[in-house]
Amino acid sequence: MYKKLFSLAIPNIISNITIPLVGMADLVIVGMLHSDNYLAGMAIGTAIFNMLYWNFGFLRMGTSGLAAQSYGRRDFKDSGRILLRALSVAFAISAIILAFQAPIIDFSLWFMDGSEVAESAAYSYFKIRIWAAPATLALYVFNGWFVGMQNSRTPMWVAITINVINVAASYFFAITLNGDLEGVAYGTLLAQWSGVLLALYFVLRYYHRVLRGGIFGTKNFMKIFSSEKLMEFFKLNRDIFIRTFCSVAVFTYFTKASSSMGDAVLSANTLLMQLFTLFSYFMDGFAYAGESLSGRYYGSGSRVLLNKSIRTIFDVGLITALLFSAFYLFLGGSIMSIFTDSEAVLSAANDYIVFAAAIPIMGYSAFLWDGVLVGMTLSKLLRNSMLGATAIFFTLYFSLNSLVGNNSLWIAFLAFLLTRGILQWLFTRKILGSEATFKRFAREKLKVDLEKLRGDLERIKKEAKGNFERNIERLKLDDKINNLKSKLKK
Repeated sequence: MYKKLFSLAIPNIISNITIPLVGMADLVIVGMLHSDNYLAGMAIGTAIFNMLYWNFGFLRMGTSGLAAQSYGRRDFKDSGRILLRALSVAFAISAIILAFQAPIIDFSLWFMDGSEVAESAAYSYFKIRIWAAPATLALYVFNGWFVGMQNSRTPMWVAITINVINVAASYFFAITLNGDLEGVAYGTLLAQWSGVLLALYFVLRYYHRVLRGGIFGTKNFMKIFSSEKLMEFFKLNRDIFIRTFCSVAVFTYFTKASSSMGDAVLSANTLLMQLFTLFSYFMDGFAYAGESLSGRYYGSGSRVLLNKSIRTIFDVGLITALLFSAFYLFLGGSIMSIFTDSEAVLSAANDYIVFAAAIPIMGYSAFLWDGVLVGMTLSKLLRNSMLGATAIFFTLYFSLNSLVGNNSLWIAFLAFLLTRGILQWLFTRKILGSEATFKRFAREKLKVDLEKLRGDLERIKKEAKGNFERNIERLKLDDKINNLKSKLKK
């Protein structure tokens, strides 16, 4: 199980680490334009897209859990339908975003409240990069689907390719062709669509049988867009959307509250949150692996393997968290000095380093349970645990702020992470111990196996006339089918 976990987690971690590296490269390219207005414009534009796309993270998570469960049932026809259904939703959302791009940018610039010159640069950046919206949301779907299909290497290669093209194209358009900030936007646009084409190539190259078996024909087409399946998909993603919205609210308010305490505290907290971000890149890699494994074994109805995979994930997660906590406690100051050479900011951040060191221990459980619950598509538990943790965050902050200042913000944030993990564990315990849940999934797998055997039987019947060996094979299949029917009746 450890080998399976690491084979899935390591490519995910590599994919995650490439994200900030490209952000840094883009900043270097914009810095070469020798204008602070371009830097400010890109900062505003990037923030707008982060806020916009973060809310649609459910496309990745919902697709991942459903695909992993279909993989566990060995129902590859359904796997193909899940991909097409999710892509259809992604393109529908993209069409709405493109149709309403004018009010989106107007409201966003009003909310960001930047300088006139910076907003003008951000507007130009937005109007170009917005046409990557269909590609960006489609990549969410492809990444989730590949992870669900127990394949984390393909998303890694897609991410690396996107990032390399992004850096090279942005430099070419912005510097070589003197495209300025608009050149960077064109580079991102080209990179995102290149990623979609590469992901589509991998699907057609390695999963063509999955698509052919699940999408062609009127019957399969109706199953893709059946009202029951669409409602299931939307209910799942509705809960994940609420969960994501609460997460965005907490992190956004953390920054807002920090800024209200002065520039020194804001700078210190921003530095400390870089340590949280670094930890999250690693822990998300294990969480994505958790999505793959938990969904696979939950879908197959194997309680033993599911529990074993969860224990393995949490064993590795705890060791990783302890290492990170020790690392931050003793070397956190050195890491933060990479981001700034301001003695005042570093001194302020070091006053709160113990909170940053506590983040891995307090938060690793929340990350890993997120992955497990996404794989099991228990979106209500994700939603409810996040709602409870969000309530704890705001209650503690407003209760303690007047007494302990910035300490209250960190106490509330740590309690937010810890509460999520505890609530997710409490909610999931009952389900993991329920025989009925796993019997239901075991029956679903038997139905899939029965359908496959019936298909094989029909094929062999056509070939069995006058063929003794084929007749023997047909009789064996008849026995297997009767066996499965008797199991389903129990």
